[in-house]
Amino acid sequence: MPFLGEIAGLLTAVCWSGSSLVFSAATRRLGTVLVNIARLVFALVFLTVIILAAGLSMRVSSTQLMYFAISGVIGLALGDSFLFSSYLHIGPRLSMLVMSTAPAISALCAWFILGEHLSLLGITGIIITLSGVGLVVYAPGAGGRLGGGELALGLVSAGVAAVSQGVGLTFAKLAFMEGAVDGFVAAALRVASSLVVMLPVVLLFRRMPDPVKAFRGDARGFRLTVLGSVFGPFLGITLSLIAVQHTKVGIAATLIATVPIIMLPMVHFIYREHLTTRSILGACIAVAGVAVLFLH
Repeated sequence: MPFLGEIAGLLTAVCWSGSSLVFSAATRRLGTVLVNIARLVFALVFLTVIILAAGLSMRVSSTQLMYFAISGVIGLALGDSFLFSSYLHIGPRLSMLVMSTAPAISALCAWFILGEHLSLLGITGIIITLSGVGLVVYAPGAGGRLGGGELALGLVSAGVAAVSQGVGLTFAKLAFMEGAVDGFVAAALRVASSLVVMLPVVLLFRRMPDPVKAFRGDARGFRLTVLGSVFGPFLGITLSLIAVQHTKVGIAATLIATVPIIMLPMVHFIYREHLTTRSILGACIAVAGVAVLFLH
């Protein structure tokens, strides 16, 4: 199918845009740690059901298993943890501004590790798209009221998250280069690997409340977490891996990074937020960049 990787990258951004809004509501009710772990557990259950119901082959080489495990630990366990930390210290706008460097980091990782080379048109498309994203998420003076230590900690956390995403996608690409693997199977291996690392740490430090008690006490929070898990780590991660499998890592990461653009109409119609001239201009620039990427 032509442009399968590029389409999957855009659909990933759509899924993650929706899940971001849902998880935002869920974390306000249940807390970050519980939602972060629960979303991965629910996603793994959904992925397992799909794999068994469709009879998908789970056969992967030991090398592929290692690559997917590294991708999951770095991209999900490490990357998402630092991203949530950056949200806490500097807020979502500055965090997303730093995270907009992830596609460039992904392209550099793919160049050094995989030997992937982007055409001049592809590089141009990435620059245009990220310029539009940056225009949307940039807020003048956003860090002006933050203390120096908190600002530094938040920026470092967001930077680590950006690097983790780039490295995680590159290792996933390495696994696909070894041989064909179904996207749902790859996502299951990635999610399971991240849980193997995250669950013991959370349980050891007793950071997570009793999930049964918490979900029983807040049925709406439970429904929001399940819904977010469907669009986020279930469909979102699967589509992101399909994108990486069928196009260059830098291009896939750039299309995935259009989440702030896709969220604009969502927050406008759901929360009645006013769209500024800058955000509309940024969205138009980003869409133009995406069009260039489809021409690369």
